[in-house]
Amino acid sequence: MNSTLWTADRPWRGIMVATTLPFKDDLSVDYDAYAEHVAWLLDNGCDGVVPNGSLGEYQTLTAEERARVVRTAVEAAGDGARVMPGVAAYGSTESRRWAEDAAAAGCGSVLLLPPNAYRADEPSVRAHYAEVAGVGIPVVAYNNPIDTKVDLLPSLLAGLHADGSIVAVKEFSGDVRRGYEIAELAPDLDLLIGADDVLLELATAGAVGWIAGYPNALPATCAELYRAAVAGDLATARPLYSSLHSLLRWDSKVEFVQCIKLSMDIAGRRGGRRCPWRA
Repeated sequence: MNSTLWTADRPWRGIMVATTLPFKDDLSVDYDAYAEHVAWLLDNGCDGVVPNGSLGEYQTLTAEERARVVRTAVEAAGDGARVMPGVAAYGSTESRRWAEDAAAAGCGSVLLLPPNAYRADEPSVRAHYAEVAGVGIPVVAYNNPIDTKVDLLPSLLAGLHADGSIVAVKEFSGDVRRGYEIAELAPDLDLLIGADDVLLELATAGAVGWIAGYPNALPATCAELYRAAVAGDLATARPLYSSLHSLLRWDSKVEFVQCIKLSMDIAGRRGGRRCPWRA
């Protein structure tokens, strides 16, 4: 079995799209458009979706909206295993509740940032992940030290994996050297590409999945790139990556939500309004 492919028992592998969320002109969530978008992504070569991530603007949603987004994704995917909701919150109690909701909805895994109200030390981070892992649903750690100010270093990730708290990591630090250090310290921890503009570098470092932004606009092309990269087909992947890289870099910039939604509009897909002021 190719370990870089999505499977029901490893549903965090393959291409999991961090989905954008469409809003109507009155700033209500357009659930019908979101359901259509999820189905379209799966029909165009992606393996699953990650609702309520940063691209889904989860911070602006009410609790009712956030829960309904997950249910909508599961229904549209037709298979809850293909849905990995983001369960980030200020603290572990709230994150655990979102993980419980995800498990009840039949989701295959969840994506979890460190606690993000204040900068957390290592004991707090480990307690946070242990609390959410107690739900029983597989937890993928999300390392985004740029925004959270908490860096899940390879040594800490190895400890979280040894604790039984995480099965994989979405690595968004931008430091591609970490792929090799993670493999040395925690060889059974799945490395997932976390930023679109380091895809080729982390794919060649052994990544078995990609939590992706730009497939929202270009799913088939991104799927071709990912599969060539993880297969070691550099003759295909290298020129395609080079041609896309000026676009993929927007995934790592402050304006990433606006830029990916604009890219969707240009590609003929409705990105929908961006509205960080709702909450």
